[in-house]
Amino acid sequence: MTIRRGREADLPQVLALIQELAEYEKAPQEVTNTLADMQRDGFGPNPIFGFFVAEQPNGTIVGISLFYTAYSTWKGRMLYLEDLVVTESLRGTGLGKKLFDAVVAEARRTGAQRLKWQVLEWNEPAIGFYKRVGANLDPEWHNGNLSAEQLTAYPCDAAIEAAVQA
Repeated sequence: MTIRRGREADLPQVLALIQELAEYEKAPQEVTNTLADMQRDGFGPNPIFGFFVAEQPNGTIVGISLFYTAYSTWKGRMLYLEDLVVTESLRGTGLGKKLFDAVVAEARRTGAQRLKWQVLEWNEPAIGFYKRVGANLDPEWHNGNLSAEQLTAYPCDAAIEAAVQA
């Protein structure tokens, strides 16, 4: 098994693993990301994410760790681990640890002051993994988000929106 930086040609297999994760999390209908979106966002003129893959000798990608740079007003540069996915048949084999190690190494390489991620409260195998690597699982913070529909419906101040669009 090889752990390496992801390439554009990997994206079809990466998207399949993302869909496998959505099935595991009982939310397959929530994946609206497309191959074209991922090509633009990961390999276009302004890439906004990176990833590592676990690749079998035959070229099959069986795991990913997808991350992006974020910023903390208190700490500065940080890396955000969006998803760590290992295909179901290979979970528990150490691949997740290797993919996590790759993101930690990337955080060190880029001078990140923090590595952050989320884990669902019912995902006991993932919670156990993060506890084993010594991570802090912070019960004090709530996650907030606005969906695409909520963003569209949000009553933004017109003058501010016009200024941002300029």
